[in-house]
Amino acid sequence: MSALHLSFYSAFTLCALGLAFHRTHLISALLCLEGMMLSMYVALSMWPIQTQTSSHTLLPILMLAFSACEAGAGLALLVASTRTHGSDHLHNFNLLRC
Repeated sequence: MSALHLSFYSAFTLCALGLAFHRTHLISALLCLEGMMLSMYVALSMWPIQTQTSSHTLLPILMLAFSACEAGAGLALLVASTRTHGSDHLHNFNLLRC
């Protein structure tokens, strides 16, 4: 395993662990999701270079578009929940209440 692969795997794993263990604020969960998407984007962008193929795939661009949509939806949820509940603490949210 090269150092480049190790750095992508470790960045993804650290973001996943941050998402699993630091669930106090919604913004920290959103930042961990963005870090995971960014590490996957960089890994997919470097994949044609690592395999030495001449064709560039469309998959990294699609992933970047979905990541931007996810960030926009997450920030909209953050603003809406902060307005209704007063803070972005995840323990204040009750998923059973409509």
